[in-house]
Amino acid sequence: MIIFVDMDEVIADTYGAHLELYNSEFNTQIKLEDCHGKGIKQCVPEEHLELVRGYTARDGFFRNLEVFPDSQEVLRELSKEHEVYIASAAMEYPNSLREKSDWLDEHFPFIPWQHRILCGHKYILKGDLLIDDHSRNLKPFEGRKIMFTSPHNMRETEFERADNWKEIAAKLL
Repeated sequence: MIIFVDMDEVIADTYGAHLELYNSEFNTQIKLEDCHGKGIKQCVPEEHLELVRGYTARDGFFRNLEVFPDSQEVLRELSKEHEVYIASAAMEYPNSLREKSDWLDEHFPFIPWQHRILCGHKYILKGDLLIDDHSRNLKPFEGRKIMFTSPHNMRETEFERADNWKEIAAKLL
């Protein structure tokens, strides 16, 4: 199989990083469960939106993200039997290209640079499976689609879903 795996909110915890920065800067206690069904920008006061939008432009934001539990082990096993590609819409944040590549080198060294697609739109992807957290990326994909659960997509029911990497393992290994 050819498997495409999104990066942000699938293997890298960008939502948690946003909350951590916001809580630190504003001395608040917003938790993931407070944001179910909402994007991060819907969880903060309107007067703070511009600052929150700017987090992804900060040096080190993408380089220092936490890895989702079990993603390394499951992807390592999948890559032994299948072609696994990381497909990230990195062009949305051009300064993230180097940071994402360095992050992948550190946390997923078994996925070579030739299997990293740092792109714009994902509708160009042609393969057997896409694991992503956004319906806008899953809808046009012609293969099997698995929505990886994130606070922002909790209310979506259109796609097969996985809440964590153990569930991905159960479906694919």
